[in-house]
Amino acid sequence: MNRPAPVEISYENMRFLITHNPTNATLNKFTEELKKYGVTTLVRVCDATYDKAPVEKEGIYKRKKMKEKRD
Repeated sequence: MNRPAPVEISYENMRFLITHNPTNATLNKFTEELKKYGVTTLVRVCDATYDKAPVEKEGIYKRKKMKEKRD
């Protein structure tokens, strides 16, 4: 399956990389993309679809899934 290319957004001194949700089958390519953009922290906004160990092995810190804020 073709996935859309990552999109980088900069705001003041912060950078965000918007990507697809990888699977274990696409995790190597996903991790290479993260390293290419210099990602150091990964924040999920959807359910996990992959094993986090290979990402952490590359020195990328994974935060817990962000929860939707409800008023």
